[in-house]
Amino acid sequence: MKTDPDTPRQDPGAEEDAAPPCVLCFNAAEPTGAAGTGADVAAVAAMGAHPLLVTTALLVRDTAEVFDQHVIDSEVVVEQARSVLEDVPTHAMKVGFLGSAESVSAVAEVLSDYPDVPLVTHLTALPWLDDEQQSSYHDALRELVLPQTTVLVGSHQVLTEFLLPEWDGSRPASPRELAVEANRLGAAHVLVTSIQLPNNFVDNVLAGPQGPITGEKFERIEAGFVGAGDTLSAALAALLAVGVELHEAVGEALAFLDQSLDAGFQLGMGLVVPDRFFWALPNDEPAEGEEEQAASPDTPPHPRRMH
Repeated sequence: MKTDPDTPRQDPGAEEDAAPPCVLCFNAAEPTGAAGTGADVAAVAAMGAHPLLVTTALLVRDTAEVFDQHVIDSEVVVEQARSVLEDVPTHAMKVGFLGSAESVSAVAEVLSDYPDVPLVTHLTALPWLDDEQQSSYHDALRELVLPQTTVLVGSHQVLTEFLLPEWDGSRPASPRELAVEANRLGAAHVLVTSIQLPNNFVDNVLAGPQGPITGEKFERIEAGFVGAGDTLSAALAALLAVGVELHEAVGEALAFLDQSLDAGFQLGMGLVVPDRFFWALPNDEPAEGEEEQAASPDTPPHPRRMH
């Protein structure tokens, strides 16, 4: 439909036309759309923010495993970031897989120019890198990115291996012990996921050096997932971008992840993909007592508006 030329254009600065908050995500691209930048786009958008993407590597993978990677030149990574940061106000940032120690250094220099922007750093296992590559990559993260990190996100096992590599394993490291070491390296908080509990439950805890702050326990889902950590960390960054307080943002991001996993689907012969748009699917059979809510025009269609 054509716009009437006599109709005055609305002020682009008006509240109803305001752009959504933006989250800049540094991450690898991969062809399944299940992890990396594909997961970041879906999770950030589901939280009501807009994703800005800096591609740091290209992963060759299917839904089961990563076969190879092609690192993007660190200068190209910086050019991508600078070009959008100089144009678009950014309200939070997320660091995923950066590809190489050289890219970690380059990204860290960019991050240092935005000390007031919340940074969520996601740490994941990197089985496709050899021992020397992993060591140099992790050393660079510890030295350059953690001092700028608001929340370091990772599974209990991955964070223990990264933060406390000499841990004797006689008992699991506590979230507080992980947070103390992360804080020594400069990170303000850790969000420790997949802490194994009895009775088929897992715990997820946000902690600082003084101890646990908040968390959520969920029943373990008997499936393997691809992109779960990217989903959680991107959702958390988006919630911080829209102005949610950290403790509340963590609870909401964890609930979003749990529902995304519960609604997950299997694209191929590998792992299950979280459904980050579970909330947009029609509910054909509302549960007892929910009929009125499902039919109500006031029912919020968007997870960011559910709290």
